[in-house]
Amino acid sequence: MASVAGAVADSYNAGFLGSPFSLSFTPIDMPTSTRLASDRYPVTVIIGLEVHAQLKTQTKLFCGCATQFGMPANTQVCPVCLGMPGALPVINREAIELSVRTGLALNCSIPPLTKWDRKQYFYPDLPKGYQISQFDLPICADGYLDITDPADPDSTRHIGIVRAHLEEDAGKSMHDESAGVSDTKIDLNRCGTPLLEIVSQPDLRSAAEAKEYLSELKLLLTHLAVSDCEMQEGSLRADANVNLHLDVDGKKVATPIVEVKNLNSFRNVQRAIDYEVERQLVAWEDSGETINDAPKRTFGWDDASERTFPQREKEESADYRYFPDPDLLPVRLPRDMIDEIRSSLGELPAVTRTRLQNQYGLKFYDADVIVNQGPAMIDYFETAASHSGDPKKTSSWIMQEVMRTIKERDVEIQSFPVPPNRLGELVHKIVDGKLDNARARDVFEYLLDHDENVDTALAALGIEAVGEDDLLELCRELLAANPQVVEDVQGGKQQAVGALIGKARAKNPNANPKAVRQTLLDLIAQA
Repeated sequence: MASVAGAVADSYNAGFLGSPFSLSFTPIDMPTSTRLASDRYPVTVIIGLEVHAQLKTQTKLFCGCATQFGMPANTQVCPVCLGMPGALPVINREAIELSVRTGLALNCSIPPLTKWDRKQYFYPDLPKGYQISQFDLPICADGYLDITDPADPDSTRHIGIVRAHLEEDAGKSMHDESAGVSDTKIDLNRCGTPLLEIVSQPDLRSAAEAKEYLSELKLLLTHLAVSDCEMQEGSLRADANVNLHLDVDGKKVATPIVEVKNLNSFRNVQRAIDYEVERQLVAWEDSGETINDAPKRTFGWDDASERTFPQREKEESADYRYFPDPDLLPVRLPRDMIDEIRSSLGELPAVTRTRLQNQYGLKFYDADVIVNQGPAMIDYFETAASHSGDPKKTSSWIMQEVMRTIKERDVEIQSFPVPPNRLGELVHKIVDGKLDNARARDVFEYLLDHDENVDTALAALGIEAVGEDDLLELCRELLAANPQVVEDVQGGKQQAVGALIGKARAKNPNANPKAVRQTLLDLIAQA
């Protein structure tokens, strides 16, 4: 059986992938002459991402230790996750189910049988001296994720997924390099936490596409509730494999592949890739070194200096000395279990985004903002829109007023003090012309602190509809006192009537500016 593990390297070495990508380089202490290389040679940026997502289980992958973040160092450990002699692992069923759930959402095939392998390497934060992982029979393989093309929001890019395999996380090394100190402390609380490694095909062509891929993947994982994806807590990490393909005098030349490790923010992923593209172009201009001349290497990212730096030559699969774990039986995945998980997925974010655009007429940006807030916000919008009769205005109110208030008050949408039907009723009054936006905001602020309906809020604030006769009388009075405005409007300057709208509101705060404006223009036209 051909090994799946070599698929990424084979894809990188297969030749020119995709169409030439025109690069616009930002100088980072690079020779000016080198930045002209993209003009002389068509350059294709080749990027593949390896994303490590901690699964949202209560206990670790092979033992009963808790996975809670932020606990005192080395307090969530036991003989199993510490690799003590004689301690035997027991599989966490929930981790298997969450992995299958993710694989199905990523359009992967789920095999009837998967197994565990030992990956040998020796780091201080890996107490066993090996990691229980998966080598040639991953739990998910051959999938894809569609992303929005950053250059064209109306089109998508199809990004292949080589595999998603389940493994145990390692511990955490904490380095103290302060003045006069050079210590490393080890926290093994993270050892054994279920980790799903999602490996993309090298289908990404720019740092912007890589960021879009990560954003879409994070949205999917949080929507499925399989991971909290808190990058600052280490529950989502990314490694970027980067190299360049250049067309030199009709020949295709590939630079050596570099894997930039443990990028802990989308911004750093984007900056590291941009820097690495320039660095590789400079290196190739200087040495002519190609993928055939140098092994794959591992680089780190220095956030302070905004540079990548070499760490080691990249190990190949043979260096890890993989072999089947003798303490764990292969796992059979019954079809009925997979079908049951598939049926529980519901509507995925990309489908919801498209539906909101088609069903409610939202722009891509508006639909994307709502979907990125999660299922609860989607439900809130749809309920509010059904009561307002105007989905576009409803989405505007949610993005401006609701989301602003959520941030200011640090509350979840599930406990937001203005329920969706009430917001919809408020927006409906704006649509009907019974409220202008300014007065509606007064009502909204009132509803935030009072569990009352919209009509009660209007009465409490003294907001009432201005009758047609009262509006006509108010407008005639204003026109009589401002003959210059009448003359200007009759002379073709309709904007001159705007000076009277503020005066109308001063006389009657309940006067709707839109209705005042139209009534003033009608009276002037009849004069």
